[in-house]
Amino acid sequence: MMNFNYQACDASGNVQSGQLSAESERDAVRVLQGRQLIPVRLEAVADKNTGRRHGKKIRASDVLDFTNGLRTLTEARVPLDKALRLLEGITESLAMQQLVKAMRKDVKEGRSLADAMEQRPDVFSKMYINIVRAGEEGGILHKLLPGLADFLETSAKNRQAIVSAMVYPIVLLITGIISVFLLLVFVIPQFAVMFEDAGTEVPASAAFLLALSDFIKSYGWLLIVGVVALVYWWLMQDRDPQRKLRKDALLLRVPLMGKLLLYRECAVFARTLGALLGAGIPLIRALRVSREVVGNTELSRLLHRVEEDVRGGSGLGIALERTGAFPTLLHQLVAVGEESGRTGSILVQTAETFDQNVKNQMARLVAALQPGLILILGIAVGGITITMLSAVFSMNAVEF
Repeated sequence: MMNFNYQACDASGNVQSGQLSAESERDAVRVLQGRQLIPVRLEAVADKNTGRRHGKKIRASDVLDFTNGLRTLTEARVPLDKALRLLEGITESLAMQQLVKAMRKDVKEGRSLADAMEQRPDVFSKMYINIVRAGEEGGILHKLLPGLADFLETSAKNRQAIVSAMVYPIVLLITGIISVFLLLVFVIPQFAVMFEDAGTEVPASAAFLLALSDFIKSYGWLLIVGVVALVYWWLMQDRDPQRKLRKDALLLRVPLMGKLLLYRECAVFARTLGALLGAGIPLIRALRVSREVVGNTELSRLLHRVEEDVRGGSGLGIALERTGAFPTLLHQLVAVGEESGRTGSILVQTAETFDQNVKNQMARLVAALQPGLILILGIAVGGITITMLSAVFSMNAVEF
């Protein structure tokens, strides 16, 4: 049995909270429904210390919680104003609570929920706003929110998977660089003193390490400044549209990394376009929104060309193929979807395929990087150690 903390509202709209035991989350939902309660929030108890987050920044998880709560309430046919009031009272994020309060005020003044969200572009994406707008205009918001919540959850899981996969190699690389730096700055100079006292000839390999140690001690700050300047210059490329375009085009041509970026952006594009088409949004409008969601400006430029071709009467699959930049899988499956009238659902499935490809390639990359980095680190540290010890032993042999 698992324990769950829950927040739910009754038929009168009153919020109740508490804890219950159930075999699974689904069973917990059934228990609440049996009590004539509408579950708004349900989470497994991980520890005894839970509390409100008072951070000012609204996180992706806060938006997902809000979407799931709104989904549950709209499916229960709770009026929008009351649903926002309930969500304002139960959200754990103070920043999100204030945001929901502001949106509720806008809605009470006669604005649509999509218009209220449009005032917060840093929180709600254009894709999110367009789906909500389509739901409000068609009176089917309760039908579209489940798909939107699934979209956000899948996107969050994919981002987390990529970050988690790269954490260990990055930590290993940083550890290796720091280890070599410490050896050269603090350990090697001790050998220099020893060699000077002995007055013997230093082997060439050890002399090179001693010279490298002196250089880093004297000019190491220049290396740090150079790295910082290079990173700053790279980031500044994003401020100029033409430079960012060239930078993004270059990234797509980098071996292995370029393919990963392409597949990830194709997954974002396909999932967004599929969700919008599934919500009944016209293709041209959906293409425009999906193009703006893509982060790589080179691909966004090509998708603008696709949008223009489609506006001129071309099929989406053919327009994607004409660019010569997108994977064959994408434009072929889109063409199949156009023929069968299932473009939206096929795009969502295609996005899942690209996501899986990215995960598989990341797994292979990490599997290759980890032993490679360990080997390089071992060679660097071991080489320095063996070189200096060999020099010491040769010095002792001469003295003997």
